[in-house]
Amino acid sequence: MRTTLDPIALYPQSVGQDRSFRVVQGDSLRLLADLPDACVDLVFADPPYHLSNGGFTCKGGRRASVDKGAWDASQGLAADHAFQRAWLAQAQRVLKPSGTLWVSGTQHVIFSIGFALQALDFHLLNTVTWFKPNAAPNLACRTFTHSTELLIWAAPRRSKRLLHTFNYQEMKATNGGKQMRDLWNLGFEAPQAGGPQVTWSLPTPGKGEKAHGGHPTQKPISLLERVILCSSNPGDVVLDPFSGSGTTGVAAVANGRRYLGFEREAEYADLSRRRIAAALDEAGRRKVGAA
Repeated sequence: MRTTLDPIALYPQSVGQDRSFRVVQGDSLRLLADLPDACVDLVFADPPYHLSNGGFTCKGGRRASVDKGAWDASQGLAADHAFQRAWLAQAQRVLKPSGTLWVSGTQHVIFSIGFALQALDFHLLNTVTWFKPNAAPNLACRTFTHSTELLIWAAPRRSKRLLHTFNYQEMKATNGGKQMRDLWNLGFEAPQAGGPQVTWSLPTPGKGEKAHGGHPTQKPISLLERVILCSSNPGDVVLDPFSGSGTTGVAAVANGRRYLGFEREAEYADLSRRRIAAALDEAGRRKVGAA
């Protein structure tokens, strides 16, 4: 029987905690290349959108620069696409046949990612639309307000029989006994069994999710919880090549999964570790309280 190498065991405990998580600081392409084949159950990625080009947005009711750092700067269309394809090819290699990939993005990057996925022969499963009810207003007033983000869900390769993990019944139960649709407006009240089909209201992260610090592209925990609960099982290894503030890891360890994150910036790698360690401690306290 073939044994799959535990990717978390490749890294010292100084960058994580026991067998629960590791957050490794470094270049994601290099770190991905170090992983063995078919060792990860789920990949979630929120890659650079290449938007830091001197534009502006609205933050806290005021005009603010969209420049997030050198890591988000565009190197030109061809180079940007080559980067997306390169890390996607590595993600495809490290995913188990039963695993899947989730990638989030706005219109600025998601079409490049979608084309790269098709060129690499991923099996596209769904394109989920996340609606943000508290999206920042459009200060230029020359286009509609950007209030959605797209998530592509894909299996690493095509096969005659679908091998990927999908906790269909759990998602159906969460959605009031109805099949869950691909429009997520994740709210705080679940639909009632037998009631009408609804969407869910999922706002962008509030202050409570930035208690340990924040990241300019931070995603809400509720979004990552849904991704993890629908497409992985307890004990699975979840990988995020662009860990950022560690939201993927927080959702993973809080729901009994294990986490491996890669992060280029030392500041955010440290933030990821603090947030995930706090979530792991909280999960431990809840477990003891329920015993």
